[in-house]
Amino acid sequence: MSDSGLDRIDLRILEVLQRHGRITNTELAETISLSASACLRRVQRLEQAGVISGYAARIEPRAIGLGLQAFVRVQLARHDAQSIEHFIQRIAESGEVVACHALTGDMDYLLHVVVEDLDHFSRFLLDRLLNDSGVADVNSSFVLRTVKQTGALPL
Repeated sequence: MSDSGLDRIDLRILEVLQRHGRITNTELAETISLSASACLRRVQRLEQAGVISGYAARIEPRAIGLGLQAFVRVQLARHDAQSIEHFIQRIAESGEVVACHALTGDMDYLLHVVVEDLDHFSRFLLDRLLNDSGVADVNSSFVLRTVKQTGALPL
């Protein structure tokens, strides 16, 4: 067992599921050389323990009209608990924000924003992010090309 309590079979299950989330239990069991019932029990245990947090389809943004991605670094004006909670609530309500990370360093948060176009981004920035959210400063970088993107963790 590893420090996380996962053995090599658990890690192999996770590795396969990260790359082939729609694989059937029978196919998964065959791939890792385990009986179907034992494999299903392990997957269920991993789900119940929160190791597997869900399953999702990866969607190509441009295919659904979302042609602009940006990373927005945000600095808050105030850092008291109420201001932080207000900002977090505003971000939670913003569908354009697909990820938000609290950071160390000179900026407080990094947002991954996906929108239709520059006009949509401008509306998001001016109407949502800068309007009553407690933001002091933003710095935006637009994605020109995605070189690598994977949801798979290094196991």
